[in-house]
Amino acid sequence: MENQATEMIHHLFLLFLIIIAAGTLAGKIAGWLRLPDVVLFIAAGMALGQGLHWVNETSSSLTNQLILVAGSALILFDGGRNIRLKGLKKVGWTVGLLSVPGVLITVGVTGAAIHYAFGIDWLYAFLAAAVIASTDPASIIPVFRQVRIRDKVRETVESESAFNDATGSIVTFALLAAATGKQALQAGPMIGEFLYTAVGGILAGAALAFVVLYLVGHKMLGIFGDYTTIAMLALALAAYVIGDLLHVSGFMATFVAGLVWGNAPTFGVHMAHKETEMTHFSDNLTVMMRMLIFVLLGSQVDFRLVAEYWWQSLIAVLVLMAVARPLTVYACALPHRKAEWTPKELLFMVWVRETGVIPAALSGMIAGMGVPHADVIASVTFMAIMLTILVQASTTAWAARKLGLEIRTEG
Repeated sequence: MENQATEMIHHLFLLFLIIIAAGTLAGKIAGWLRLPDVVLFIAAGMALGQGLHWVNETSSSLTNQLILVAGSALILFDGGRNIRLKGLKKVGWTVGLLSVPGVLITVGVTGAAIHYAFGIDWLYAFLAAAVIASTDPASIIPVFRQVRIRDKVRETVESESAFNDATGSIVTFALLAAATGKQALQAGPMIGEFLYTAVGGILAGAALAFVVLYLVGHKMLGIFGDYTTIAMLALALAAYVIGDLLHVSGFMATFVAGLVWGNAPTFGVHMAHKETEMTHFSDNLTVMMRMLIFVLLGSQVDFRLVAEYWWQSLIAVLVLMAVARPLTVYACALPHRKAEWTPKELLFMVWVRETGVIPAALSGMIAGMGVPHADVIASVTFMAIMLTILVQASTTAWAARKLGLEIRTEG
């Protein structure tokens, strides 16, 4: 028993060291090539996993799930921390429409493409589409840390990626329950589940954040001011855990907790003297989480599966990118007149819709359950991750410059 524990510890240490070493090298190369680091992290993972076979962590392993969940939660928290409530208020309706009706539009259009490309039943086609319907904060937020664009656009896309995870997950689980015969597919229960999950996540994250915020930074109540950075880390993880235990959206709770924390002055709490310390800590932590997440994702790409269904998967993902996404953005953003969206801003939001961590986790879970057509779902998910990150994420800076949305810094 002791030998097994020792071997497990050695395995985890070695896995961590290999990924961090490869991620550091990949990040440096990404800087030289002026590419988003997530692109090179995935490429490094492919080399380490399918090429050298140095990283063989399965998508269903406890280590992999821990890294995916913890990393996504910390990245989401940091994304919320960097969004100003004033700016979010201006684009709130657009975010709400993108996060709910927008996901349903994506599922409908992409599901039709999967149905006709693969020839599978509508239920499983929509299930595959629901898995890849949400955009990914773990890839989008880091890209926007490297490419500075107008706050209105950045805050909209980052917030959408946080909020639409709840919708995508709820739709996925509802379709999964129908596919496995556990319950009938009904609109009423789905709407009720969504409201409970989404609103519950918002309330849980906000409530916990206010408690921690006042205990750390309030002039009268802030008795833990010396532990501000530690409290920030604990809050990010606790928000997810409490949300999950309450059966609401843990990721939404984490994002909202970060949103409250980052807007502390709005609530009468001032932590400016700790801002530099928190920023340095958060920057290094999120870079490390990105390395772990995307190197692992790259190492798990099943090239044999992708090769078997490559052209069907390619068609499905091209429809997702070129048909479903434009329909979603224009249908959800144009009705919101007060946001005053310009054609160039809308076009940029059409292009930025990376797929990543949450779809990968959902796909792995479905494969582990032995659901019919799980291989099709896995193939489509892999193709969506590879194509959206390697093509769209790597050209985000170019698109921002061409559309005049990039904010240039001096020096």
